[in-house]
Order: sequence, then structure tokens, then C-alpha cells
Amino acid sequence: MLRSVRSVIVQVDDLEKAKTFYSAALGRTPYFDQPFYAGYDVDGQELGLHPDVSKVKAGAGGAIAYWKVDDIAQSWEFLLSLGASEIEAPHDVGGDIKTAIIADPFGNLIGLIQIVS
Repeated sequence: MLRSVRSVIVQVDDLEKAKTFYSAALGRTPYFDQPFYAGYDVDGQELGLHPDVSKVKAGAGGAIAYWKVDDIAQSWEFLLSLGASEIEAPHDVGGDIKTAIIADPFGNLIGLIQIVS
């Protein structure tokens, strides 16, 4: 039975560029940093950067992980300033929830979610 999400692994074709982007976006450096993988501890969850794109390519896939943010407009502008691309601008989806989607420099989609309450 599925219990919880423990890790999100992002395929990247340039590990150094990805570490620069995600270190700035997360405000921390990887706790595990090797040529074959870089891992970030984000409040007990793993965000991994995987540079082997021989089997799974970098870019948009079928699932989007949504990152909780305090201020979606500020987070949106910050990530765009780091080189992300606009996919879906911040908007209200009802129930005091706002969402947005950007693409990292490698085409991987990143969801943002703000719960206003």
C-alpha cells in the first residue's frame, strides 16, 4: 500500500546548472552531492537531481509536484528570475487556494500552491 511521498527525483541534463537553480530556489545546498546524483533534504522529503537521461528524459511528464509557498506571486517572480519559464500564471482555484506552474531550465514542471487562511 502507498503510504506517503518520500522522494521526488528530477531528471536533468546538466547537473551543475541544475544544482545552481535548485540551490537558489530552495535556499540550501545538497546534502548529498556526487557526479551521478545530488540530493536535497526539504523538511524531511528528498528532492533528487538525476543527470542520467538515457532512459528517462528531462522535461515535462505526466505528474507535477506542487510546492507549498507562503506568497505565490513572490515565489513565481523569484523562480522566473532564476531562469524558470512561465507555464500557468498564479490564479485562484477556489477555496482560498492559489496555484501556478513553472518549468525549470530543463523543462521539468514545478507546481506552486498557496493556501490562504
